[in-house]
Amino acid sequence: MKIHEKYMSRCIQLAKNGLGTTYPNPLVGSVLVYNDKIIGEGWHYQAGLPHAEVNAMASVSTSESDNLLEATMYVSLEPCSHFGKTPPCADLIIEKGIKKVVVGSTDPNPKVAGRGIKKLLEAGCEVIVGVLETECDALNKRFFTFQNKKRPFIFLKWAQTANGFIAPLTKEKKEPVWITNEYSRQLVHKMRSQEQAILVGTNTVLEDNPSLTTRNWKGTSPIRVVIDRALKIAETASVYDQSAPTIFISEKARGSTENIYFETVDFSEALPLQICEVLYKYDIQSLIVEGGTKMLQQFIDASIWDEAIIFTGKTTFTNGVKAPVFEGTLLSEENIQTDTLQYYKNNNS
Repeated sequence: MKIHEKYMSRCIQLAKNGLGTTYPNPLVGSVLVYNDKIIGEGWHYQAGLPHAEVNAMASVSTSESDNLLEATMYVSLEPCSHFGKTPPCADLIIEKGIKKVVVGSTDPNPKVAGRGIKKLLEAGCEVIVGVLETECDALNKRFFTFQNKKRPFIFLKWAQTANGFIAPLTKEKKEPVWITNEYSRQLVHKMRSQEQAILVGTNTVLEDNPSLTTRNWKGTSPIRVVIDRALKIAETASVYDQSAPTIFISEKARGSTENIYFETVDFSEALPLQICEVLYKYDIQSLIVEGGTKMLQQFIDASIWDEAIIFTGKTTFTNGVKAPVFEGTLLSEENIQTDTLQYYKNNNS
């Protein structure tokens, strides 16, 4: 089993290269091994492009191609068995004559859900399932949450001062007051490039006029989700600039335009759950809730969140807006120069 874990670890490592580019597809890595040597490897780059198994097979050199019949394929997620934008990977594995397949996680997507494994077994393949299953499940926490809970995987993210404030009570300009250093801010932009959507409340837009894009990191900007109950945010605000798709959630109906969408919900009912229902309709698998405190606290109080990402700077305010109050298990902590970055897990999600 240890040898299987070695190669499955490589699958996971490869799969992570696709974070931020494969939506709505999962992250998948694959390697082909012959005589304890990797002869091919690949990962899924982008929806609509070949899957990890196809890329792994395509990477095998001509000199090694005859060894495919004796090779073992490792793949972090069950090979697909249905026609989507690409043909089924299970069919290609069978066609190429690969006789042994080691799988990390089974696919919760109802279109697959064990059918890929069944197809391989019926074709005479030896299939081993569940190698580093916990790690493979964690790799696709976004995809699995979307499939199983019918909502995005939700990250809560905020920056707070050393004495627990996320914003001053008043400020002179309608722009952010930076609490953290430039390295932390760049990391936030990297995070944005990896997640599918980012959400803020009305007051955050009115006070800071954020663009919510990935200006300081190469990658796709997330879909912007803006809570604007009365549609009082002016169309001159940065969130209306069409630089990224934007969904406004309001109680007032308005027709959608190019790259700008409007959705209505009942603000007298629980808001986080309704937001999740809207985002599920848009096939959004991951969401960063970035502020402000009132919006963050609503998700916390409803226990509709999965991880909290908290940056603490060395700055202090005499008074200000207090950071949200929550309970969770600390997953990790690191220093970003003068800042501290902590990740927490919601024990009840």
